Amino acid sequence: MTLAQAGTLWAALEALPRPTLSALFAAGDRLGRYSATLDLPGGPILFDWSKTHLSPEVEELLGAIAEAMDLAGRRDALISGEKINNTEGRAAEHTAERGIGKDTSVEEADALHARMRMLVDAIHEGALGEVKSLIHIGIGGSALGPALAIDALTREGAKLAVHVVSNIDGCALEAAMKACDPHSTLIAVASKTFTTTETMTNAASALEWLREGGVADPYGRVVALTASPEKAVEWGVDETRVLPFSETVGGRYSLWSSIGFPVAMALGWQGFAAFLDGAAAIDRHFIDAPLAGNVIVRAAFADLYYTQARQCQTRGVFAYDERLRLLPDYLQQLEMESNGKRVLADGTPLARPSAPVTWGGVGTDAQHAVFQLLHQGTHLIPVDFLAVKTPGHDLDPVHHQILLANCFAQGAALMAGKASDDGARAYPGDRPSATILCDDLNPATLGALIAFHEHRTFVSAAMLGINPFDQFGVELGKAIAKQIEAGGGDGFDPSTEALLAAAGIGG
Repeated sequence: MTLAQAGTLWAALEALPRPTLSALFAAGDRLGRYSATLDLPGGPILFDWSKTHLSPEVEELLGAIAEAMDLAGRRDALISGEKINNTEGRAAEHTAERGIGKDTSVEEADALHARMRMLVDAIHEGALGEVKSLIHIGIGGSALGPALAIDALTREGAKLAVHVVSNIDGCALEAAMKACDPHSTLIAVASKTFTTTETMTNAASALEWLREGGVADPYGRVVALTASPEKAVEWGVDETRVLPFSETVGGRYSLWSSIGFPVAMALGWQGFAAFLDGAAAIDRHFIDAPLAGNVIVRAAFADLYYTQARQCQTRGVFAYDERLRLLPDYLQQLEMESNGKRVLADGTPLARPSAPVTWGGVGTDAQHAVFQLLHQGTHLIPVDFLAVKTPGHDLDPVHHQILLANCFAQGAALMAGKASDDGARAYPGDRPSATILCDDLNPATLGALIAFHEHRTFVSAAMLGINPFDQFGVELGKAIAKQIEAGGGDGFDPSTEALLAAAGIGG
């Protein structure tokens, strides 16, 4: 089938009748069809998509679109290491970091993991002296993933304190340095190219902090995480403390590589290995499960239905667990940088909506901030709820009972609504949500959750015909900023020129 035929199917999807969620539940066993539990290394995870508007008719058309766009073939190309990132001429081999992929790529990833493990174990055994803290410096995927994993998995203790710094605003780095002793602190510099302006500027300031703190060999306290090891050595890091990763691993997919060094330092290697195992289990489900019963494909089908047929411009993600409070931030980059495109993989214009705006928060805080709009606003916003059956604290169980009750109540209320003669107290209902419920939150569970969302994002991209593995949209503003920094701040619009003058920047 051709792209034009897929376009006809998209039009047919838009024209389908739109039964309410209540009607869909009345029509048959929705739980049996749209809810599934996967038994995974970290424990069972329930994926409940029954409160979405998926139906056999919707799935039939989306399945036909998946066939037209060769979703199965694209999945196989991803896993086998073909150059599916066509605009940059390389593969996208993050699954190889988890042991799933082309044999040679898996072998390379295993060797680099072994190298990282040797350094992690050596540091834990005292090879670099007493190490109580690690300041991890990166930005984008080099920071969001480590920050999420550290925050989620180390609340009950860690082998050392990890501070993730990404913002070029010196307040961020200063706060981390104030919490650390330079004589017992390591600096991890994470940059795929080892040229990222924000990261390298922060790294230089961290080195100066070590010098001013009396550290005789500041570079001896630095570990480099990069796909450009020669640049790290040139910068001053000894090659024994350079942890490379493959050029075919994209930044926002790099947590599984040496970018995960701070996670391994905080958890120990066994914890990091469990993190990889959880993700690999999801990889295997994505590869082996038929598309019709694949929880990843089902989630992507719902995403596409709402953006393409119902014109939903945003998707909300709400974690009803404080340990997952950074997951919405992580997913923002994963989904919006991957699929926020306006052209197809061949460079021709994308005629359909691309990714929705991903946003969210943490329950129950968000209920008292944004849920008014979700329940009674004029926008239709599909929502994902994430919750964990086992609490992450030892306080009175009533805390967790209230938390979970609120999570499940919100999904029920969005669907059912409530009629009232008083319009201000009326809830229209028929508002979709999906729920992911984990038995426990541990390294393997978190790895599975992240991999699930990676593949979910990929499926949407494949069905739209876009390349989710480049991100040229981030470059223009960075180039202009460098032009300004170099003193070339002339020729801008009057507003920009006035702002530069008011801030005393440029000529």
